[in-house]
Amino acid sequence: MGYITTNDGVEIFYKDWGTGQPIVFSHGWPLSSDDWDAQLMFFLANGYRVIAHDRRGHGRSTQVGDGHDMDHYADDLAALTAHLDLHDAIHVGHSTGGGEVAHYIARHGESRVARGVLISAVPPLMLQTEANPGGLPKKVFDDIQLQVATNRSGFYRDLPSTAFYNFNRPGVEPVEAIIQNWWRQGMMGGAKAHYDGVVAFSQTDFTEDLKKISVPVLVMHGDDDQVVPYADSAPLSAELVQNGTLKTYAGFPHGMPTTHADTINADLLAWLKS
Repeated sequence: MGYITTNDGVEIFYKDWGTGQPIVFSHGWPLSSDDWDAQLMFFLANGYRVIAHDRRGHGRSTQVGDGHDMDHYADDLAALTAHLDLHDAIHVGHSTGGGEVAHYIARHGESRVARGVLISAVPPLMLQTEANPGGLPKKVFDDIQLQVATNRSGFYRDLPSTAFYNFNRPGVEPVEAIIQNWWRQGMMGGAKAHYDGVVAFSQTDFTEDLKKISVPVLVMHGDDDQVVPYADSAPLSAELVQNGTLKTYAGFPHGMPTTHADTINADLLAWLKS
């Protein structure tokens, strides 16, 4: 574990365990590298070097007031990979982290990258526009920002209790430890970073980024994702990249790397070995 300092003075916390081919994990909003615990332990045990960082303003990284946009997220990731001198790296991103991975590869090139993985990821574009009629209305994201600004602790309790893990679906039993861990991670980060991050994950159009990616990309998504709806995300991303594979999970939630870690980990390992 350690910190790097970016060119604009932000300290980025990261974990770096093991040896072998590196897998770099980019977390979702508004969480931290801790959200990857199940993946870090699994792939470490399978002979990989596992690396995960806290995005600027999140987790243990500096709660800076600016730079909460995809350009800075991608540049921070590039700074980390350069600091660790990573080569032949596999980049895995969940939700907002999927956007970070796509933008990083397109913006900084593929010289250090072997493969990409997008899990329940926000690309190509979440926001509803004339060109993207299947997206979500801007009011959805305005309401999230309002909750972050005025009721963050309560909102961070409600979201994992319901839509994030599909604990609001009939027959799905809520897991209190998962809910509390989500709240814990969210409250570790800064409100300003989380507020601005809503714009970053919802309004960034990753279409051109995806078109530039030529390394193999695995797109994993649940068809009952209530946070990043399936139809306007995963199938489109898999088509836009040059070498994409789509893996669809019937009934799985947005937070499936946690609730269905055994399945996600096994499928990802099988793809990496294929």
